[in-house]
Amino acid sequence: MATNITWLGHSTFQIETAGKTILLDPFFTGNPSATLDAEQAEADAIIVSHGHGDHVGDTVDIAKRTGALVIANFEIIEWMGKQGVENVHPQHIGGAHHYDFGTVKLTIAHHGSMLPDGSNGGNPCGILLKLDGGTIYFAADTGLFYDMKLIGEEGIDMAMLPIGDNFTMGPADSVKATKLIQPKRVLPMHYNTWPLIEQDVSAWADQIRGQTAAEPVVLQPGASCSL
Repeated sequence: MATNITWLGHSTFQIETAGKTILLDPFFTGNPSATLDAEQAEADAIIVSHGHGDHVGDTVDIAKRTGALVIANFEIIEWMGKQGVENVHPQHIGGAHHYDFGTVKLTIAHHGSMLPDGSNGGNPCGILLKLDGGTIYFAADTGLFYDMKLIGEEGIDMAMLPIGDNFTMGPADSVKATKLIQPKRVLPMHYNTWPLIEQDVSAWADQIRGQTAAEPVVLQPGASCSL
């Protein structure tokens, strides 16, 4: 069964695989690039990379409405429980767990993770997804780090990398990241949501083609591709 990936704006993705729908960092309310309202979002599972408001987003409301399983680091899961979210599973960096849709492993990410109310959000994470259709590395919000080379040894079919700069890697460092990871394809995210992180994604794609062996996959918000 094919795995379908839809970019919903910013760093929010919908992944349909093995008959399940997974949301990554579901940020709809207050997101000018969002293609859905939070009330329209459906999910069997929600994976949250870190505690910032543009990544935790609408997780609480969606999880309560749909009953979706919320997966995140231990600190975020503890916070989710205090918000009334009951269907949860904590993991942490380096740990993997198999679910009915595939395997989730959390990786390091260089960023922050304070939750919207100031609570401790633990360490920020990247997300390694091993699915029927292949392996996805969702780097989430991060700067460049050399251990991306180790993540690449997992055999990455699709790398989702931030390119917005200022808060995360910019285009130049994302090209370096692609060289370390060596994915088959690379998909940009966390850009053009606000003026501060505007980027020329066509120029970025040209750099990926010219300097790496990866295929750039540039989606408009709401558009999809297959893994």
